[in-house]
Amino acid sequence: MPLPPHVADLTSIDLLLSVAELGSIGRAGRAHGMSQPAASSRIRALERRVGAPLLRRGARGTVLTEFGELVASWAAPVVRSAEDLATAIATLHAERVGHLQIAASQTVAEYLLPRWLVTLHTTAPHLVPTLSSGNSAVVADKVLAGDADVGFIESPAVPSSLDHRTVATDELVLVVAPGHEWISTPPSATDIVATALVTRETGSGTRSAYENAVAAAGLGQPAAALLEVSSTTAIKSAVGAGIGGAVLSSLAVASELAAGTLMRIPIPGLTLRRELRAIWPSGRVPTGPAADLLTVAATPQP
Repeated sequence: MPLPPHVADLTSIDLLLSVAELGSIGRAGRAHGMSQPAASSRIRALERRVGAPLLRRGARGTVLTEFGELVASWAAPVVRSAEDLATAIATLHAERVGHLQIAASQTVAEYLLPRWLVTLHTTAPHLVPTLSSGNSAVVADKVLAGDADVGFIESPAVPSSLDHRTVATDELVLVVAPGHEWISTPPSATDIVATALVTRETGSGTRSAYENAVAAAGLGQPAAALLEVSSTTAIKSAVGAGIGGAVLSSLAVASELAAGTLMRIPIPGLTLRRELRAIWPSGRVPTGPAADLLTVAATPQP
């Protein structure tokens, strides 16, 4: 229900408490950033609303009337509660425009997060995000250790101690250098699985997704890695140099495929679509900037 007018103006009630403390309307006004006439006007308006005089002015200063003393005693805890509310709102605002620690797998960190952060900046320009990247296993460890407010992974499995939400989908593709024999002679899925490829390290979401898809298709385990590299950029360089093929995110090789510096080889009968997930500790729903980033990440990009 709406507050009655004689209690709705907390500023005037707070001014009354300052008069009681400082013994002068002028000093109380200065403490509240207003002139003595303005302070006197607010007190008179408050007296009209409560229907009784609140102050008694004399040669030695200004004191509260008996009625004013009662009003002040009742008002003091209300004003303190209002101050607590103001502090809480300010703290919440500081959290929302403060810092945000993000951990993300390489694909998300390099090809999706920059756009998300640009969008987030339009609504939270004072936010200072901190990003650390690594493979999906490293990201999960950072979130569990409290070193990140939210994480983004690309691996098929999510640790049971983490809650998660799908924010995007991705497709893995097999790429080779121009002139590779598979371009003129397309291989079967069995041929591909039996061929050593350039791969990410153990714990990488891309590697795990490929291995799981191969197993789900009944093709066994992929051949041992031809070369293990912890950087997607380094893998693309190795493939472009003709060392061998690699299975990478379509996001990571889009520009190379468009330019013709890498070529895509279909893998018959193998589904390589995967979900990209946001993760956070179980039972702790993201709030503030982390929640805002999740909303941006889950919103389809133009």
